[in-house]
Amino acid sequence: MTMTVESLLSIALSNPVNAQIIARLPSLGLNQCMLTAGCLFQAVWNQRSGQPAAWGVNDYDVFYFDEDRSWEAENDVINATRILFQDLGVNVEVRNQARVHLWFSERFGHPYPALSSAKQGVDRFLVASTCIGVEIETNEVYAPYGLAELEQGILRINPHFKQPDLFRKKSRDYQARWPWLTIHEPREPLEPGQDV
Repeated sequence: MTMTVESLLSIALSNPVNAQIIARLPSLGLNQCMLTAGCLFQAVWNQRSGQPAAWGVNDYDVFYFDEDRSWEAENDVINATRILFQDLGVNVEVRNQARVHLWFSERFGHPYPALSSAKQGVDRFLVASTCIGVEIETNEVYAPYGLAELEQGILRINPHFKQPDLFRKKSRDYQARWPWLTIHEPREPLEPGQDV
């Protein structure tokens, strides 16, 4: 069976925390708001592995985009999010994608370009098949690399964010939890602009 947007949403929403987050987020009025990352793609891998949808989910990532790049503005959103979801007993990590370039290089040791949308944050995940988000206002799925490799368990470096060392670390961590995942190693050496 080929994974569709509808089947992805059905699997993701079988995690009741995802369903609650999607239902409540509109009340915050965040621009370009998306639920994204592990809480979505891990639900797919968990279903295939016979695990509960929420198994192994460390946090629930929410992206938004606000031209106000001040820490104070983002901190206000973080605090409002904490209050909104405090009864769920999970970590909802909300981040303004307009600010990521201000702290990314210091935290991870790699440059990060300034983004112009929340979707561009999803476009920068290390593993192509994990570039997935659900837009809160429309409930539409954003998956720039499609859903086939997610369904097949293929871990391939994101051609638009080539960080081989970080990719290997991330993909091996995933494979340790879901051993059936297949890692497609990038060729060595990987030069800027070189195809994977």
